[in-house]
Amino acid sequence: MELGMELVPKERKQTISKLMQYYLYDFTRYLELDVDQDGVYPAYPGLESFWSSGNNKFAYLFKVDGNIAGFALVERLLYDPEGQFYMTEFFVMQKYRRSGVGTWAAHKLFDMYPGNWKVSQVRANTPARNFWHRVIGEYTNGDFKERFNPPQGNPSQYFNTLTNNKVNNCKGNSDDVVMKN
Repeated sequence: MELGMELVPKERKQTISKLMQYYLYDFTRYLELDVDQDGVYPAYPGLESFWSSGNNKFAYLFKVDGNIAGFALVERLLYDPEGQFYMTEFFVMQKYRRSGVGTWAAHKLFDMYPGNWKVSQVRANTPARNFWHRVIGEYTNGDFKERFNPPQGNPSQYFNTLTNNKVNNCKGNSDDVVMKN
């Protein structure tokens, strides 16, 4: 299985916008979301800012054998006491779940952006919380903190990628990262 990750250029932002429909569909289990009369979920708020805000927001696609397998939206937090980087959204398509793609992609992103991270989930989304506990736990050897943020009580995990010297030579926001497994 050949795993890849690419930074999505502005010319291809519609790819993320279209994938967001599947992501929002998954969230109907946890949030009150409905499609409009055309069968489309509402546009993801602020998605355009991932291509217009300068160098502090990044949209990535994950690929398996050249096929799109998911995406991540990462933000560099400026002047935020909660961390330097925030995993704003993270999605792996059903076909690729439980195959290691999500773990690989998350770890690769942690490597690419060394520093303090925050990852959050919707409180009712137990599968996502379990996934992040496992993924962050493996990456940090269990060295992370979890807090429940008011008012909804959503959990967030906080950790530093530099603490365990796990960061490899994949620093920066490389346009293309490919790895064979």
